[in-house]
Amino acid sequence: MNLPNKLTVLRVILVPVFVVFFLGAEKFGQSWRYIALAVFIAASLTDMLDGKIARKYNLITNFGKFMDPLADKLLVCTALICFVDLHRIPTWIVLIIIGREFVISGFRLVAAEAGKVIAAGIWGKYKTAVTMVTICLMIPNFGGPAIFVLEQILIYISLALTVISLLDYLIHNKSVLDGKM
Repeated sequence: MNLPNKLTVLRVILVPVFVVFFLGAEKFGQSWRYIALAVFIAASLTDMLDGKIARKYNLITNFGKFMDPLADKLLVCTALICFVDLHRIPTWIVLIIIGREFVISGFRLVAAEAGKVIAAGIWGKYKTAVTMVTICLMIPNFGGPAIFVLEQILIYISLALTVISLLDYLIHNKSVLDGKM
């Protein structure tokens, strides 16, 4: 297993660590939120780093093409579900985001059966980046009206990018729907 793939696996391992500290903050205090934020940022940086290393050193693998986006989905969706649990984001928004992830994963599975690996598109990368920034802003729970408004704006930008990236994905991978791969 090469370094980019190890970073992807590390991101998956960091997800439950993030959850323990983030949800534990309700009982153990704000310092746990900051630890959760550090874990989330570290996990998010592995996403950027694994791709750069894989491209620079030609270490791109089918495992990485398939697992990297899944690791991102696991990290982001887990954080969003935690926000729902804490009543900080509407459930319907998280359901749309997770629904998109299931559709994309289904597409990837169908394509994989036909021997085709579908990499993440640019709109999906934008969606992931904006959503990760939004989550990083929301984890510390700074409070105040200006931060609340900013969080809401970013949540709805994430939602819009979710829908745009789904439509883009469907259009560019129409052959999966048609069965003509």
